[in-house]
Amino acid sequence: MFFDMVRQNSRRNRKENGIFFSSLLASIVAFYIVLSLPRQDVMVFLGQMESDAVSRLLGMVPLLYGVTLFLLFFLVYFASKYQMERRSHEFGIYLILGMKRSRLFFLLLAEGLWGSLLSLGIGLPAAVLLSEMVSLVTARLVGIGILGHQTAFSPEAALLTVAGFLGIQLLAFLLLSGKASRMEIGSLLAPAPENAKPQDILWSHKLSLFLGILCLAAAYLLAILGISWTSLLYMGATLSLGLLGTFLLFYGMRIILSGLARRSRKSPGLAIFTFRQLQENVICQPFSMAVSSLLILAALCCFGFGAATAVSRSGQDSHVIDYTFQGSYEGIDVEKILESNGLTDSFQDLFKMKVGHIRSAETEEGYKMPEALNLLESMPQSQERDTLLYNLRQMDSPHLISLSGYNHLIAIAGKEMVQLEQGQAAVYMDAEFAISPKLINQMLAQEPEICLAGERRRLAGALQTTDLVVDRSITLSFALIVRDEDFEALTAGEYDVYWNGVLTEHAVERQGLLQAMMQINEKLAHTALGYESYLQNVGRQLFYQVAASYVTLYLALIFLVIANTVLGVQFLMRQQKTGRRYQTLIRLGSSCQALCKAAKKQVRWHFGIPIAVAAASSCFGIWSLFTGLLPLGMRGSLGELFALAGITVLVLCIVELWYLAAVAKASSKHILKMMEPGREE
Repeated sequence: MFFDMVRQNSRRNRKENGIFFSSLLASIVAFYIVLSLPRQDVMVFLGQMESDAVSRLLGMVPLLYGVTLFLLFFLVYFASKYQMERRSHEFGIYLILGMKRSRLFFLLLAEGLWGSLLSLGIGLPAAVLLSEMVSLVTARLVGIGILGHQTAFSPEAALLTVAGFLGIQLLAFLLLSGKASRMEIGSLLAPAPENAKPQDILWSHKLSLFLGILCLAAAYLLAILGISWTSLLYMGATLSLGLLGTFLLFYGMRIILSGLARRSRKSPGLAIFTFRQLQENVICQPFSMAVSSLLILAALCCFGFGAATAVSRSGQDSHVIDYTFQGSYEGIDVEKILESNGLTDSFQDLFKMKVGHIRSAETEEGYKMPEALNLLESMPQSQERDTLLYNLRQMDSPHLISLSGYNHLIAIAGKEMVQLEQGQAAVYMDAEFAISPKLINQMLAQEPEICLAGERRRLAGALQTTDLVVDRSITLSFALIVRDEDFEALTAGEYDVYWNGVLTEHAVERQGLLQAMMQINEKLAHTALGYESYLQNVGRQLFYQVAASYVTLYLALIFLVIANTVLGVQFLMRQQKTGRRYQTLIRLGSSCQALCKAAKKQVRWHFGIPIAVAAASSCFGIWSLFTGLLPLGMRGSLGELFALAGITVLVLCIVELWYLAAVAKASSKHILKMMEPGREE
């Protein structure tokens, strides 16, 4: 009998508060995905390539776990408190019928634990499946082909998820069940008080609204100008102004709502009632709405910045070559070493990339480019132009690249080869340093004259940025591509040789890129060759994507779930406390349909106000993150990044519509239930 009552009550609670149940499922999925990171194939692969960075990333997991448990405890406590208050009349009837207070305590505790176990039973299998999908999608983004993926269930992650989730649930229900079981019968049977606050507009509210807008404007200005990132003091000032401005804005929001209510007096139906209800909601809970708005802002910033940078990084570096072997001008025979180890047939192309310094000129006139700098100075002033000028002025001894090796490289990449005539040179910059290719190409289009080892040459062609080797062992901020005979003369025959290799299509198609490289690496480990493989490059890119996507998306999900659940529960609790108003309107002749329509409008405003404030602030927040955290090589594509961030923010706004619809549906069901005839106690 006892357990039948537990199951029935738990089933009814889930139906009546589906938003809270769905939020718990989302939290379980997020918990498991993050806790299972060390066992996922992608992270195992990354551990071989970027072990130190991966260790630091995984070291953040316990911190994320603890912070999330702390936040979710208050969510569970707050939402469960709403359920307890809604059922207070039912608890009073139980006591009148003779149920002992200790039995009521264990009944409520058992209901909560039963619902938690059911959530885990549904959420854990979904989390395991989703974690496998996320791992495969993350690997696919960098194009490494077949991973040889094996499903890896993480018992440690499952155990920690169950322990953490049940722990916060048990603590919350112990507190709430004890409180409900100790209440007097009269208090349980009495309807919840409305606790309405006076709605007079005071001068403090007007001042609060003005100061809030002023503080937010100052925070936005510090953020988008990049001043926040110059020191901890400015960063603290920006965050403090943003937090203070948000709280002041919501405290003074009643002025705006009061104006809307006055304008709606002439509107038909329940328009004035709708805005008065909404105004009272804001008056009673301005700071909790401000906190919800800040959580949504954090979710939008995490989601927008993380998704944009992860997607942009996936296509930042094109895959041209697979291996780079370190040779030298003294003539290490890389081809012979590969042949002796049975690796020659694995490569369809093997060529030299020569890189050196100017050694033929002993004077300070070895390199100068005043004409090119003057052309850049004549262009419109911008941060990109000033940064480019500063970098070029610091360059006194650029690297030189042989033309034949570079043309071989870009021929494999399918790009147009560089054509140089006698006395010409082309400019090469690594993509990380080419912050404004448009400006550089405008300057190169005028073929400025430079001084190279005492001889005058002209810069020709477009800017070249294709990576010289597979990894970042060579990162050139500025170099000149010259004809082979000029290269030999300028370097005096002293230069470094790198052998670039491309695997055969047959080996890649048969085994997949990852497996083929792993086998070759095993053979190369027994040779004296120094080498870098595309796996190192992939590992670094993939680490950035995992760090950006897993962590930021996890935080975005948690913040979004907490904020929306708090907003929904707040509205439903307030509606319950003001339930007699709806009953009075029915007696005055209003219809249930009109009341449900008014409630839906209240829900849209109740969610819309904090979401609108968060969305407006997220534009400046994401802008600030791009300004302060993006590497130089990615700042040239800010327009694309903002577009990607805008799309992700739009997706989250669509998710918000689902929450809004769910709360509106629950509100309508509650109104219809209040209209059912019942006996007065």
